[in-house]
Amino acid sequence: MAPADSAAIAADTQSTTETPEVLYEVSEHIATITLNRPDRMNTISGPMLHQLTELLLKADRDRDVRCIILTGTGRAFCAGLDLRGATQGSTGLQGASTSTDIDLRATPPTVLFNLGTPTICALNGAAAGYGMDTALGCDIRIMANGAKMAAAFTKRGIVPESGGTWLLPRLLGWSKAAEIIFTGRTLTASDCVELGLASKAVPEAEVAAVARAMALEIAANAPLAVQASKRLMRMGLSEGFDEHVHHVFLQLLPLLKTDDALEGMKAFMEKRAANFQGK
Repeated sequence: MAPADSAAIAADTQSTTETPEVLYEVSEHIATITLNRPDRMNTISGPMLHQLTELLLKADRDRDVRCIILTGTGRAFCAGLDLRGATQGSTGLQGASTSTDIDLRATPPTVLFNLGTPTICALNGAAAGYGMDTALGCDIRIMANGAKMAAAFTKRGIVPESGGTWLLPRLLGWSKAAEIIFTGRTLTASDCVELGLASKAVPEAEVAAVARAMALEIAANAPLAVQASKRLMRMGLSEGFDEHVHHVFLQLLPLLKTDDALEGMKAFMEKRAANFQGK
């Protein structure tokens, strides 16, 4: 996938004299966040963790943004955390093994899970370790035919540290998730589609376009309703049916009073495309 154009900007903390390691741009109600460290296969450094968190929150706060695409430059989406940086003390993870007060609320996986805005991961290439967990944390995944997901944690003597042990059993069921995590297996794009981990596998040159087309389709719908639907799906992961239906109606009643709900009904009756304003 080609890098984002020159209009893309990085987090405010990134020096303008350096090549930004995380790119950011918004157009047509879509925020595109691009990991931009292709020489290191987009491994995540300490500063990149902070930038990614800030940009995800920035997009979620922007009322003009209705969908977020997360992708990478070069031949990989993300090959995991920068282990070289960790050994040199630059990831910000040092001391975690001895700390009894670890606050992970502002880390990318936790932030990604709690976003109200829909997210699409456009996997231009391989996602390994932390990169795989990050991809799984998005709502939808589009993969290049040659892309892979590598659950190599146990092969490195660690565990899926960024949500994988929570996400995979819910996405796949216990047995298949256990098989993948315990064996440290690498999954091809076709494997991921067959298992339901990815929506589509397409030629590499088409990943960005396919992801954007889906994002535009999402952005054309009423944003308040889309965000409420995502919120309810997330709540439903830990609720009983009766409790969940009660929460559905608590979301539905205020939505019925919005301008977008009226516009949606009028557009249906008038047989035209709706023009939603997010209010």
